[in-house]
Amino acid sequence: MFSKTDIERYFIAEKSGSLLFIILGITAICLAIVFFFFIKANWYKGAAIPFLIFGIIQLAAGYTVYKSSDKNRLQNVYSYDMNPSAIKTKELPRMEKVNSTFKVLLYAEVFLIIAGLAIFFYFKNDPSKTFWVGFCLALAIEALICFGADAVAHSRARQYSEELKVFSTK
Repeated sequence: MFSKTDIERYFIAEKSGSLLFIILGITAICLAIVFFFFIKANWYKGAAIPFLIFGIIQLAAGYTVYKSSDKNRLQNVYSYDMNPSAIKTKELPRMEKVNSTFKVLLYAEVFLIIAGLAIFFYFKNDPSKTFWVGFCLALAIEALICFGADAVAHSRARQYSEELKVFSTK
């Protein structure tokens, strides 16, 4: 049976996951800075770009979710007792949008993993393409990291959404 504890559990897990995403983003940005400014090889300069771009995205997305998790948790725990219809009219549509966004992200990440690895293997033995080898390998690595984090978050969001649907039909 769906309870306030389930709402609390979902948002606490969401907040923890977003904190991990923030840490991954900061790590990627630091790695990009080291690769770009301190290691002079083209391979590392190529790798720095995806690490920087994904790091900024991870940091921004992680911060946004981290910042909103407590507000959403409190609002939905309150709605559970005081305004259950708000769960059906507000939280369930929000979660449906979250789930559809996750689907798009997961497909995009799979595409980036495949494209990054394909280009990496195509150019890996060409010494004139070391920039692109580094770029594509870093792209595949970052896309894989994001895919893993998003797959876990999507699984958690789907389960929470199903519980919301059951609760909303009562």
